[in-house]
Amino acid sequence: MLRAVPAMAAGVSAAACGYALAGRGSFLPDYIRTLGIPMFGNVTPFQTVEQAFTQKIREEFQNRGSFTVVPSDAGVDGVVRGEIQSISTQPVSLTDAQLASRYRFTVVVKVAFEDVQAQKTLWENPALSFSDEYELATPGGGGLDASAFIGQEGAAVERLSTDFARSVVSAILEAF
Repeated sequence: MLRAVPAMAAGVSAAACGYALAGRGSFLPDYIRTLGIPMFGNVTPFQTVEQAFTQKIREEFQNRGSFTVVPSDAGVDGVVRGEIQSISTQPVSLTDAQLASRYRFTVVVKVAFEDVQAQKTLWENPALSFSDEYELATPGGGGLDASAFIGQEGAAVERLSTDFARSVVSAILEAF
């Protein structure tokens, strides 16, 4: 029994520190049931990136189960607005021939969640940054394969937009 007391005290202490399981609910007002998620803006020269980020946010809210998601801001209880502000690629690894073989892809997004009824922004981040790395295929070790670069960049956008959506929806719903 005496051995169990320190373990119980540690458990109570951890619970008092604010630890909780993620994904357990929503801190949004109960009347927010229909969410408008219009297409994100995009001020970068990379076309269609905003489509991937918008779609992933929509899917993540739909997967949470308790919201109806529509692609406009008319007749809704809450609105998620976003804008792709910048996208950059940086080499992070070189081949023996001093050619870039691995790149870091970074996107910065401005995003906000608005309560339409209260006319109030409940959550926002003016410069949310996400990064991912990907390999560039160099057949035979010589030169860059442009088709591989384009394919890998698309895969990086897919991974980034998925991680972005999970993080943003969790932040909105769980009040972090």
